[in-house]
Order: sequence, then C-alpha cells, then structure tokens
Amino acid sequence: MASLHPARQKRQANTRGISTHFSRIIPTLLTVLLLGIVWQLSANTSPTVARAFASPSAILEAVQLNWSTLTMHASVTITEAAWGFALAVVLGIVVGVALYLWQLANAAVMPILTTIQTLPLISITPFVLWWFGFDELGKIVLVAVFGAFPIAIQTSRGLHAVPQYFADVALTCGATRSWTLWHVLLRAAARQIFSGIRIAGTYTLGTAATAEYMGSRHGIGIFLQSAYNSFQAPLVWACTLSIAVLTGVLMLVIVAAERTLLGEPSQDLID
Repeated sequence: MASLHPARQKRQANTRGISTHFSRIIPTLLTVLLLGIVWQLSANTSPTVARAFASPSAILEAVQLNWSTLTMHASVTITEAAWGFALAVVLGIVVGVALYLWQLANAAVMPILTTIQTLPLISITPFVLWWFGFDELGKIVLVAVFGAFPIAIQTSRGLHAVPQYFADVALTCGATRSWTLWHVLLRAAARQIFSGIRIAGTYTLGTAATAEYMGSRHGIGIFLQSAYNSFQAPLVWACTLSIAVLTGVLMLVIVAAERTLLGEPSQDLID
C-alpha cells in the first residue's frame, strides 16, 4: 500500500492530537460534575452552605433570569480580552525577539520584566486606568501589558535555548540572518513561545474583569460588583464561573492552535 503524502500524514497527526487532547478533558468534566453534585447536596442539607456558597441550582437560576444582561456584559469583557490578548501576543513576541537580538538589553531588561510579572494586578491597574482612561481602551492596554510579559520572557528564553548549529547550518546554506530568525530560530522556539501564550491566556479574562471591577460602565467585572453590593450570592457565583468558563474556552483555543500549527510535541524530533 502506498504511503500517505507527508502533508496529509501531518494533518492526520494534528487531528489525532487535537482529538487526544479533548479526550483528556473528559476526566476533568466528570470531576466538575461530581463536585457539582456534592455541592448541590451539601447546599440542600446545610443552610450555612446554601447561604455562603449558593447552590448550583440557584446559580443556574440566576443565569437564566439574568441571561440577557449577563451576555451583554460578557460580550464587553470578551471584546476587551480578545483585543488585549492579540496585542499581547504581538507585543510579547516582538519584545522577546528584540531581547534576543540585543544581549545588553536582555541583561538589563529581563530582570525588570521578571520582577514586574510578580507584582499584584491590583497594584498596577489604577495607574494604567489613570493613563489610558476607564473606557475599553484602558482595559485593552492593561490586558496587553500583563499578557505581554510572560510571552516576551518565554520568547527570549526559547530563542536562547535553540542550539547554535541550527543558525549555523542555515547561514552556511545561504540563508539570510532575517530568514534564519523567522524560519529557523522562531520555529525551533515555538513550543516555549506557546508556553508563554498559555500563561498569558490563563489570566486574560481575569485581568479584564478586574479592571472593570475598579471602574467601568459595562463588563462582567462591574456586573459582579453590582451583584456583590446587592448581596446576590448566586449572581456573584454566576459572574465568577462565567470568567472561569471563558478562560477555559480561551485555553482550548490556544492549545488547538498550537497543535494545528506545530503538531504533537513528539513530531518536533521528526520534523
């Protein structure tokens, strides 16, 4: 039997990789379902639990009653997060490449980036909102800035981790330095770059919601604050879980993009 074309083999391998990843989610979903059942039973049997945590059924009822309002606020947060995340990816990769190319800048700036990344979000948010305003632009800039840090760090580290002979072989074969950078070095460092993108993705929605919580007219963050001030525990949980679900969806998109563009990690040695 004739062997499949290499491109078709790679597409099939990518498809299997994505399917395998989604199959790994099943245990997590089952665990969440089990926790939800235990949570509901505890709320039914203990008034204290019901008051402190609200029950899943009460949360679902709050979602149903406030669906149109919740989706309206969620669309604002998603827009801010999407634009901010896209800018973070571009800015982070550009800064990471610059730090790789200029060693002096890398030695001077990398410790600063690492330190800033450890600062609490709440300590930086007021300054960004003061500078760029409390409208959507301020939230987008905040998401972009916080998301760019881990991407820049991982891009620089990934490029520095690529063996020198990768570039030497390409240059010996007549490739230019720019072609070698974009087609050889960045490809070899792509796994680590995606690790930075995944780190940024984990708190993209949370960053946008936190900025909204500190000052906004629309968004899940301000809607959560309104529910908190009116002591609507089920609605507070609904907003919180909405952020968690949206973050999970974003992480699935990132993983699917990585598998589609790069294939399974085991293919790196083959490719």
